[in-house]
Amino acid sequence: MKRFSILFLVLFGCVSTSTAQYSEFGIMGGVSYYMGDLNPETPFKKVLPAGGAFYRYNFNERLSARGTFTVGYLMGDDSDSKVQSQLDRNLQFESWLFEFSITGEFNFFKYAPGDMTHFITPFLFGGVSIFNFNPRAEASDGNMYELQPLGTEGQGTVAYPDRKKYALTTAAIPFGLGLKLNISKTFSVGLEWGMRYTFTDYLDDVSGAYADPNVIRSERGDIAYELSNQSNLLDETLEGRQRGNSKTNDWYSFALITFSMNLKARPAKCPAYQ
Repeated sequence: MKRFSILFLVLFGCVSTSTAQYSEFGIMGGVSYYMGDLNPETPFKKVLPAGGAFYRYNFNERLSARGTFTVGYLMGDDSDSKVQSQLDRNLQFESWLFEFSITGEFNFFKYAPGDMTHFITPFLFGGVSIFNFNPRAEASDGNMYELQPLGTEGQGTVAYPDRKKYALTTAAIPFGLGLKLNISKTFSVGLEWGMRYTFTDYLDDVSGAYADPNVIRSERGDIAYELSNQSNLLDETLEGRQRGNSKTNDWYSFALITFSMNLKARPAKCPAYQ
């Protein structure tokens, strides 16, 4: 019984220290960008600053899980397009984006933080995220206005009861690839690029068809009327025309440099496993 107790304590101690060695806390910085109705095809267009923090737990030398909070800024503008239909539409938006994600990571090579033998690996990641956004646009008076409350496509108006206001907090599927590198037994750096497929088509406040401008003006006011249509189309020809592509959801992306610290130094291996 005494021998069993000693063996249990040794094994428990090994497991406990092994668990501690794999925890990391890190920060990240880089850029964010958006793809959707106002930028349907071009990655890394209108990149803007992004940053965040993360906690990573490494189960072993191949698999890890990470919780991340990231902040970015997104922007899109039809006037930057080379497509005539976008130039004619002439819409624009910008938005802060706040994301919390939980992702799993797979290392191609054996890797552990602080291990200077297995010190570098490319990796893939994927998971789920929740994010908040709030598109805004500048009106002719020089002020920025939140677009969702204005119902620029008739959302929330009596005349269009089937058009509901879109949620400003929703989910996304993050996935991507990166590279991890130990620079000492305490610190690691990394590079990563990830896309987010979102469950909304309204990052840019553009999705469906134009509403009747008279309805927008009467129920939402002059600012909503102005920001719902920035083109030269006449009011009487506008209703029902395509404003966006409702068949595809929007995307956003982060390209980041990471810097992390091991929360505890790597302990010596248990004698039984040396």
